[in-house]
Amino acid sequence: MGTLPDDEIALAETALLFARLDAPEADWRGARAHLSVLAREAAELSPSTGSSAQEQAEVLGAMLGCRHDYSGDYETYDDLRNVNLIRVTERRRGMPIGLGIIWLHCAEVAGWECYGINFPSHFILGIDGDDGQTVLDVFSGGKILDPEDLDGMMARVDENHVGRPQRRGERMARVKGRMSKRDVLLRLQRNIAFRRQTGGDLAGALRCTEDMLRIAPGDIDLWQDAVVLNQKLDQMAAAVRCMGRVVALIPPGEDADRARAAMRRLRSSLN
Repeated sequence: MGTLPDDEIALAETALLFARLDAPEADWRGARAHLSVLAREAAELSPSTGSSAQEQAEVLGAMLGCRHDYSGDYETYDDLRNVNLIRVTERRRGMPIGLGIIWLHCAEVAGWECYGINFPSHFILGIDGDDGQTVLDVFSGGKILDPEDLDGMMARVDENHVGRPQRRGERMARVKGRMSKRDVLLRLQRNIAFRRQTGGDLAGALRCTEDMLRIAPGDIDLWQDAVVLNQKLDQMAAAVRCMGRVVALIPPGEDADRARAAMRRLRSSLN
């Protein structure tokens, strides 16, 4: 999967594979069967739905938010089941990124131009149609967000960060960031890695990082994360191997010099 062009990645199928790696005891066959049911229903929606982005968003919301009762888990938000696609299909609950993959899966089958938006602290979706862009919040069952909703969400994010407050136009420009399928999958897995690490499960966080490298083998940041986690787990030989990938990938310059110096320090720790 890591070698495929982005448009050839099967988003839901890859997320299902990640879920199997994370929870091998879970019923992945049941989840796959359910995704197939959703795909058939989405295919049936397409001929009867127009080319309006708002209409497409409303139809998706009716199908997934109402008929199948998919919504956000407000009570146990940080539960890791909320970012495991198998568990999300079982419970019909999840974090925004876990739910969003199901929405994206159905929209792709229907042939609609739907994509993730790299919104800070909250994953949302955009749909492009003849009437322009419609933005929806899958955590709220597919609620369509107007400019005031988005501006308020962004303002709340900015309140939690130190720095110059951004004006509305500056904030809204950030809503246009369109994510690739690979980016969506990495955001899903980063949620898992972060929660495992903050919960003290360093080995689990490392496994998740290694899983991400399966689809993003050229991501320097992920290799650096693997270096740090291996060091914390006192797996110095593995840390050296991961640092070798950083050195091989990083462009020439000061950062490359620092990476080579770090590589030498790591190697010396093996002696």
